[in-house]
Amino acid sequence: MAAPDDKPETVTRTRGSGAQTIYERLRQSILELAIKPGSPLDEVGLSEEFGMSRTPVREALVRLAADGLVTTLPNRNTIVAPIDFTQLPVYFEALTLMYRVTTRSAAIHHREEDLIAIRSQQAAFSEAVMRRDALGMIGANRDFHVAIAQAGGNPYFTALFTRLLDEGRRILRLYYSSFEDRLPRQYVDEHEAMVTAIAARDVEACERLGAEHAAQIVKQIQSYIARSTASGIRLEDR
Repeated sequence: MAAPDDKPETVTRTRGSGAQTIYERLRQSILELAIKPGSPLDEVGLSEEFGMSRTPVREALVRLAADGLVTTLPNRNTIVAPIDFTQLPVYFEALTLMYRVTTRSAAIHHREEDLIAIRSQQAAFSEAVMRRDALGMIGANRDFHVAIAQAGGNPYFTALFTRLLDEGRRILRLYYSSFEDRLPRQYVDEHEAMVTAIAARDVEACERLGAEHAAQIVKQIQSYIARSTASGIRLEDR
């Protein structure tokens, strides 16, 4: 009799596609706080949930660990990585730098097709704001800034900024919930100003707008965290 871990998949899949499916679905749930920080991730339970063997589950968890989204404890149990609020100042420093650098680079190096992609993501973001769709806002905001980074033509900047934006999605979800998902029009207007400056190849304006955009986001998130801490609310439980 074959061991449970070696059972064949119920559906024939391209090698590695099962792990990719599990990785993408868990990653999305973690980033959107559908699975809360600190929640256990049991290999057997996940294997049953996805209808796959434990091998692709393990592969997906290894990838999530590399992304900093899950943690393996000394007892070998795996949990969703807690949000380390003590590291936020360092995170914000890196995030601010990337806002400035990528927006500036996009002004210098963008092509017409890059502007089409940027404007498309901005339209999706604006629509999500109108719908008060928090998860849509967070996803479109991420894709908007990734599109700007890609327009800059530096794959290292794009990779780093993408990771920072993904890590920040959990923080943004907590923040948006603090005002019932009514995102101020200011965010949409700031994005529009960045698009205009990039299209005009106004390098100085792009760097300034990137810095200002980052600064007001950081300030508002810090204010929310301070209020929650003062009221004794555990942010992870929001």
